[in-house]
Amino acid sequence: MAQLHIYATATTCRGCARARAVIPLPAAPAPLQRFPSPSSSSSSSSSWAMSVSSPPLLRRGWAMGASDHVAVAASSNGKPRPRRPAAAAVLGEPLAASEEHGLVHPSADFASQALVSSTQQYQEMYRRSIDDPAGFWSEIAEAFYWKHKWNPDEVCAENLDVTKGPIKIEWFKGGRTNICYNAVDRNVEAGDGEKIAMYWEGNEPGDDGKLTYSELLDKVCQLSNYLKSVGVGKGDAVVIYLPMLMELPIAMLACARIGAVHSVVFAGFSADALAQRIVDCKPKVVITCNAVKRGKKLIPLKDIVDVALADSVKNGVDVGISLTYENQSAMKKEDTKWTSGRDVWWQDAVPNFPTKCDVEWVDAEDPLFLLYTSGSTGKPKGVLHTTGGYMVYSATTFKHAFDYKPSDIYWCTADCGWITGHSYVAYGPLLNGATVLVYEGAPNYPDPGRCWDIVDKYGVTIFYTAPTLIRALMRDGTEYVTRYSRKSLRVLGSVGEPINPTAWRWFYNVVGDSRCPISDTWWQTETGGFMITPLPGAWPLKPGSATFPFFGVQPVIVDEKGQEMEGECSGYLCIKKSWPGAFRTLYGDKDRYETTYFKPFAGYYFSGDGCSRDKDGYHFLTGRVDDVINVSGHRIGTAEVESALVSHPKCAEAAVVGIDHEVKGQGIYAFVTLVDGVPYSDELRKSLVMTVRSQIGAFAAPDKIHWAPGLPKTRSGKIMRRILRKIASRQLDELGDTSTLADPAVVDQLIALGDS
Repeated sequence: MAQLHIYATATTCRGCARARAVIPLPAAPAPLQRFPSPSSSSSSSSSWAMSVSSPPLLRRGWAMGASDHVAVAASSNGKPRPRRPAAAAVLGEPLAASEEHGLVHPSADFASQALVSSTQQYQEMYRRSIDDPAGFWSEIAEAFYWKHKWNPDEVCAENLDVTKGPIKIEWFKGGRTNICYNAVDRNVEAGDGEKIAMYWEGNEPGDDGKLTYSELLDKVCQLSNYLKSVGVGKGDAVVIYLPMLMELPIAMLACARIGAVHSVVFAGFSADALAQRIVDCKPKVVITCNAVKRGKKLIPLKDIVDVALADSVKNGVDVGISLTYENQSAMKKEDTKWTSGRDVWWQDAVPNFPTKCDVEWVDAEDPLFLLYTSGSTGKPKGVLHTTGGYMVYSATTFKHAFDYKPSDIYWCTADCGWITGHSYVAYGPLLNGATVLVYEGAPNYPDPGRCWDIVDKYGVTIFYTAPTLIRALMRDGTEYVTRYSRKSLRVLGSVGEPINPTAWRWFYNVVGDSRCPISDTWWQTETGGFMITPLPGAWPLKPGSATFPFFGVQPVIVDEKGQEMEGECSGYLCIKKSWPGAFRTLYGDKDRYETTYFKPFAGYYFSGDGCSRDKDGYHFLTGRVDDVINVSGHRIGTAEVESALVSHPKCAEAAVVGIDHEVKGQGIYAFVTLVDGVPYSDELRKSLVMTVRSQIGAFAAPDKIHWAPGLPKTRSGKIMRRILRKIASRQLDELGDTSTLADPAVVDQLIALGDS
């Protein structure tokens, strides 16, 4: 392939040698099948990053793709704190618990045993990670196995300033490693082969399984050997469309073992959405199963794949093999539609292959996976993560944000179809040798106590979930929680969106018995791992705050002119300097990668989120900057209104959108789900409006309260605000695709209640 020599100004991290000024980049062809290393001189017919696609909309600042709720900085009585004069944003010594600060301290016993046990220890580690990122991250990376080490004088090279040339982020380049080897083989070789790697809990109570690290290695190798036998090699794409069976992380690891690029598609997406992703990355194999049950609902995944593959053929992409796992608890073989010559039963083929498979050693900057994000319109965008930096960052963030101990049993409720499942189900925990719980079913099936039944059954110690689920369980009452022990729990976590203070306190007081710290994590698909997060033993928590930056992360709050603001302030959240887990590009659309994330504020990564920092230096995410309603000149974050509504004792959940208003420009339209058993009434409507008026001001009072028996959500908990906006504006003929919703019937219910 012809090479373009693009002259770029690339700076290196402190302590690194100067980066080369000439960066060879492949020419940008049409989208192609293979994903070679960016440094490869192969004449293979594609570029790993530089072909065509459309931009990311960065529609969600929270990693799991959940709704856009955000929490305002609030005191323990739920009311916003008064604005104070600007003060230096520093992490001080722990403050005394008080009504004003609303602080929640870790117990002395917890802190004494924590990996990071004090603010002083954090400050020392953080300061070093900023002053000497090369040295800091190199020491951590040394704990992993590298077939060949990186150049110690060029640990990282970066340019985040579009005015100085193309954006460039590289970590550990030249080092050769394999993430599957580090996540599985290394644990077996360390003597932990008989340790449980994964517990699996099926949809139906009593349906379960487990794998030791040795058994996991055998199954990964068998699938890797099968993929190699059908022509899958380094740089080839494999699409994985599976529910939360153990075979899903097995498939991810098998691809990584042989250098293939996996693209997991959430098994709630429609055939059309799946086809779009297949056409974009042109996989050699699609891995799926015949069906899955979520609660009582049967989802025929193989039928969806069949339609998607047929659509892909019409668009010029013919996938040769559909490897199908028989999920016997959902559907038998004889009931599964079949296409001879293309479809292959996993159980008939994969177990026949050897349990030993050579590792493909890859460069740290070789691609590991593509994860597509989608907006309300346009082509899906492929976020591309590479191997070395992502490996080091996902493992390190997991270890410290959850204060991981080797005896922990860890359960993250996210699906591997989202970034949370990649970083904190499959890779981060296994890289630490952890025992992971994988759950196939719905969190409220057969009743709202299922989560706590699972916690007690397996002795779960770390529980990581989404505020959407927490609020849903709140709505069902405490009795479903308190009937179970939950004594094994020691750390709780929140992901997917900011958690409003009311839900935070319920999670802490009811689920955690007021003894389990909550790691309220802020990060994104694009960041690869946690960016702002509590370290549970290091400092007191504030409900609704993600607290302080992780090691190596330099968050800044800028104004509309891009000027950094100090002390207590609100503005746009950006990141200064690169970190190892950062995504490297959007597959096929480098221009939109730079335009969306780096051009808004030159020299920074722009998160797309607003953020407030209080006088103590705590960070409160205030929602997407495009989720702002302009009411008579007042810019109101939807999250502030939602948080105020949810603080009402009879409100279980709320979602706010803007609508056109003849006088005010925009009005506030609120969808409100009440606590179970509370009837609708005009008096309650008025009470909800008054709650917003008292907490924020009359200018933020909702113009319309729309009763919502439920909100339109994907199975992962993501609220489909596109649908809410259409319902609010009565554009009912433009609702679009609702096939990914957990309960499509809720849309008709909302429409029916529109005039009530």
